[in-house]
Amino acid sequence: MVEWRRHIHENAELSGQEVKTAAYVAKHLRALGYEVREGVGGTGVVGVLKGARPGRTVALRADMDALPVAEASGLPFASRQRQPYMGTEVPVAHACGHDGHTAMLMGAAEVFAGMRDHISGTIVLVFQPAEEGASHELKEGEKFGAAAMIADGALQPKPDAIFAAHLIPNMPRVIAYKTGPVFASSDVVKIRIKGKQTHGAMPWHGVDAISVGSQLVNSMQTIVSRQLDISKEPAVLSIGKFIGGNRNNIIPESVELEGTLRTFDEAMRRDAKARIRKMATLIAEANGATAEVSFPPGGYSATINPEALMNAMVPVLTKVSDGKIMSASKLMASEDFSEFQKEIPGVYILVGAPPVGKDPATAAPNHNPAFDFDEGMMQQGTKAMAGMALEFLSRQGD
Repeated sequence: MVEWRRHIHENAELSGQEVKTAAYVAKHLRALGYEVREGVGGTGVVGVLKGARPGRTVALRADMDALPVAEASGLPFASRQRQPYMGTEVPVAHACGHDGHTAMLMGAAEVFAGMRDHISGTIVLVFQPAEEGASHELKEGEKFGAAAMIADGALQPKPDAIFAAHLIPNMPRVIAYKTGPVFASSDVVKIRIKGKQTHGAMPWHGVDAISVGSQLVNSMQTIVSRQLDISKEPAVLSIGKFIGGNRNNIIPESVELEGTLRTFDEAMRRDAKARIRKMATLIAEANGATAEVSFPPGGYSATINPEALMNAMVPVLTKVSDGKIMSASKLMASEDFSEFQKEIPGVYILVGAPPVGKDPATAAPNHNPAFDFDEGMMQQGTKAMAGMALEFLSRQGD
C-alpha cells in the first residue's frame, strides 16, 4: 500500500483530471479479477467482485483527486505536478489524504479477491473523482464527483449500503465514529451588488456599492448569531471574497461577494439561504442599489450516519482496531459522500493518522501545503473498510 500511495502522491491529479490515477487503479483491479468500468462520472472507476455465494451487495468508496496546492511537505516523493484549474495552470498536491484513501481501497480489493470463495454477496468498489469540487466553472445542472458517478451508473448493481473512511492527521491513532451528522452541508454564496458609479470626491452623485457590500457583510453575521437556532445544530456563514473597484478615486458601479454556508440540518440550510436572499435584497434597496444572490451548482447536503447501521459496525471496528476507537465530533468540513447517502444507507468513519513523531495538535492539517500522514495507519483504514463490508454482508437478515 505504501508503494501505491507514493506513486499516486507523486503523480497527483486535480478533480476531473485523474486520468493516470484511474488507469493505475483499473489495472490493479483487473489483475485481481474484478469486473471493471472506467470513465464513470468522468474519470471514476468501479470494480465489481461477485462472491462464491449469492447475498447482499455492499459498496466501499475512496476519493482520488488532489488539490491546487504547492506542496511543502519535504517528502522525497512530493508532487511536482501542474494542471489547469479554473483556467490557470497551478501546482497540484495530495494535501487531503486521497492518495491514502485510494491505496487503502486498493488494499481492500486484494483482501476481497483473496477470500472470494468465502464471500456471500457482491462487493462494489467506487473510486471517485472530484470530491474536492470541479476544476472548472460549472454550468447550471452540471454534475461532478459523487453525483456524476451516480448519474452514470456507479451504483449498479445497487448496493444495500456504502462505507468510506478519511485519514486525519490531527487525531490520535484511533478509529473515530459518530452517529448522526458527521460533515456539514456546503453551499457557495454569491452576491452581486449593483449601485451607481461616480467620482470618489462626489459620492452623493452615485450609489456606493462598496458601502452597501460592507453593510451586508456585517449584517449577515447576525443570521447565524441571532436568527438561526444554533442550540439545535451549529452553522457557519463566512464571506471570503469581496471584489470591487479599480481606482482609488472612483466609486465602482458594482461589487461581488462570495462566501460559504455550512449547516447540519436541511431545514436550517433552506432557512439560511432564504435569509441571505432577503437581507441582501432589503439592504441593497434601502441604499438605492440592487442585489443578485445565487447559490451556484456544486453544493451538497450534510453527511449523516444512520444510527442503526453505524452502531452495527462498532463491534467490528473495535475488533480490527484492537479497541483503539473513540467517538468523533461533527466537523464543519464537507463531503459529497452525502450524495451516495441520498441513494442508499451509508457510513463514514475517520482514521487518526498523525505523521510519525508529530503531535496531532500541531501536525499540518488537511489542505495545508505541509500535509502528511502516518502511512502505517493505511493498514488500519483498510482493515476497517474491509471489516465493515464483510460484517454487513454477514448480516444477511438484518
